[in-house]
Amino acid sequence: MPSLEHHDTIRAVAWKDGALRLLDQRRLPFVETWLDCGSADDVAAAIRDLAVRGAPAIGIAAAWGVVLAARRGADLDVAIARLRAARPTAVNLMWALDRMRARIAEGADVAALEREALAIQAEDLAANRRMGELGAALIAPGSAVLTHCNTGSLATAGFGTALGVIRAGFAAGKIAHVYACETRPWLQGARLTIWELLRDGIPAKLIADSAAAHLMKTHSNGSAAVRWVIVGADRIAANGDTANKIGTYQLAIAARHHGVKFMVVAPSSTVDMQTATGDDIDIELRDPAELFAVGGVRTVVEGAQAWNPVFDVTPHDLIDAIVTERDVIESPDRERMRAVFGA
Repeated sequence: MPSLEHHDTIRAVAWKDGALRLLDQRRLPFVETWLDCGSADDVAAAIRDLAVRGAPAIGIAAAWGVVLAARRGADLDVAIARLRAARPTAVNLMWALDRMRARIAEGADVAALEREALAIQAEDLAANRRMGELGAALIAPGSAVLTHCNTGSLATAGFGTALGVIRAGFAAGKIAHVYACETRPWLQGARLTIWELLRDGIPAKLIADSAAAHLMKTHSNGSAAVRWVIVGADRIAANGDTANKIGTYQLAIAARHHGVKFMVVAPSSTVDMQTATGDDIDIELRDPAELFAVGGVRTVVEGAQAWNPVFDVTPHDLIDAIVTERDVIESPDRERMRAVFGA
């Protein structure tokens, strides 16, 4: 069986010689090109425009944005405010910026801020490895799994959250096959997840978002049956409600109906114990025009209107397990969340 390193070959956020380089995820899978960010504004634009995406990766990039601002002698309060405003839903962004702000308040110089950003990135990679181990332990050998959006090395410091569980599960002989939803409108599943899986030699099939319930129904028995839906998260509320890429909620409903288990995988930095329930999570709305085209080619008649929420909230009672680097919270609720993360 190949080692974990065989399935961990991608790094999307790179700091070298005082500069931040981001693998431009808008152009994958056909073009691998890097963006050079020289300022906090460059990083904020990359986050806002989805050149870098995935809750952990956004937080890591923002931390490096603070370092860039400090190196340039920029107003750090202004830089942090602009980075914070780049995307409203993913709590990792706020968590990383708050951590950098705390170091600034302690009098950290540029070198100390650079060490802090490096620590945030290294801690995320270690957390992903640990979550992969914990999540894979829940999966029966020979299972097929379904995932949504992209939660791999592209979305994190490396290895991935939900895709980290899949990588660890495949390496351990637990996962026989992966199905990935295309994830409209930005097609993160089709463009990014399938690219990561095939690059690392993990057998996978792409499905249309609307095929997921049919897949669960028709692949519920026999070898390589779909046993788990495994997804990431952009914010987890104090009661276990979870915000994730739009389309996740309907997957949880279908999974419960078909007896398929539902796993959320995210680092503890994604848990927001100050947000009581999913009803309190700010759901980002993006430009409706994103729905009018596929790959830059317009497919919708001129004059059409659209509604384009980027995330939805899955209620905690549809989630079988939340996997973080601290522990596995099975059947999450307010008390079980508090036992792991405090009040």
